[in-house]
Amino acid sequence: MSTTSIDVKKSLVDALMAGLIALIVFGPVVGVVLKGYDFTPQFDRVAWMVGAVMVGRLLLSLFLQTSRGRVVLEGFERSGGGVGVQPPGYVSRMRWIIPGLILLAIIFPFFANKYLLTVIILGLIYVLLGLGLNIVVGLAGLLDLGFVGFYAIGAYGLTMGYEYLGLGFWSLLPLAALMAAFAGMILGFPVLRMHGDYLAIVTLGFGEIIRLVLTNWLEVTGGPNGMSAPAPTFFGLEFARRAKDGGVPYHEYFGVAYNPNMKFLFIYAVLVLVVLLVLYVKHRLTRMPVGRAWEALREDEIACRSMGLNHVLVKLSAFMLGASTAGIAGVFFATYQGFVNPTSFTFFESALILAIVVLGGMGSTVGVVIAAFVLTIAPELLRSFADYRVLLFGVLMVVMMIWRPRGLIRINRIGIAPRKGVAP
Repeated sequence: MSTTSIDVKKSLVDALMAGLIALIVFGPVVGVVLKGYDFTPQFDRVAWMVGAVMVGRLLLSLFLQTSRGRVVLEGFERSGGGVGVQPPGYVSRMRWIIPGLILLAIIFPFFANKYLLTVIILGLIYVLLGLGLNIVVGLAGLLDLGFVGFYAIGAYGLTMGYEYLGLGFWSLLPLAALMAAFAGMILGFPVLRMHGDYLAIVTLGFGEIIRLVLTNWLEVTGGPNGMSAPAPTFFGLEFARRAKDGGVPYHEYFGVAYNPNMKFLFIYAVLVLVVLLVLYVKHRLTRMPVGRAWEALREDEIACRSMGLNHVLVKLSAFMLGASTAGIAGVFFATYQGFVNPTSFTFFESALILAIVVLGGMGSTVGVVIAAFVLTIAPELLRSFADYRVLLFGVLMVVMMIWRPRGLIRINRIGIAPRKGVAP
């Protein structure tokens, strides 16, 4: 029986070093509170945070020196990278989880208030954005830092189509997807021969160009003032108290009491159906030759080109499909907000969507869905900790990169059993 000795001196040194680092990091940020042109020192807050870090580091160091802690440490040291291969005949638990989630999505509106409903709608919009960027970054291996540009094209496509062409929500939903895909094609042809950092810089510039055009083209886009977006309708029935677009309010048509949340309930229902459709399409594409081509190009482009794959066209297909998904998300965002302006489409949005993909798992659909809800709903639930929300977000990023460098859930494939009479 093996025994594990605990070095208390080493643990104390680790705790002191962690406390020193915490003092350097938290001291200027938490210990100084600005009030106008003056500042107030808050050394007690710094002391509490440094003390908590030291105690936590001491307990963690002592635990990692035990036999159980060594097992946990070995799990951290394993890369966990690559694709997980399940045995032949493996039945995924998602077969039972997905129907349960669909049932929960149906029941949820009956118990949710307006605030929770709007938060979930925002989470579903970011699920769409994460799924679109997951095709580009996770499957095809293209680092896109300007994905928010396609998001803006979808949102402004709805507002401008309504303002200048008289088109509504249902007309612009497919048109926005086509416009975003066309913009992805225009951007893709000249830049998809680039790799890595060069591609990231060009796509970042594309996102900033879109934002600057929206800001400065006052005659068309309204500039910083933005534009109003139309509310969705259902067969001409409007969800407002009084008809604004020449239709009939739903409560007058059906003879029921007016519900101010009906607009959000309708957006939620349509958005759930669209998300399910996108999930199904992505699931099927990853198992088709085009999906395998994306993953193969991500892993080794030279080998795939030697096998006869047109790498530019394959990457372009991923770019256009991801852009079209972002365009659809933009339409839902515009009709949900009722108003859009360029400040909603900054680089921070692209970084947030990229964080969803990275934290969820490169190429993992389930991980992206979970990460999208965590990173969008958690800030709303932590409003009472408004001063520390960004700090908690940063801690989450660091912990995830240490614990799961490949993301929360990695890609899994089911192995193929060798056929009888065939040499392996």
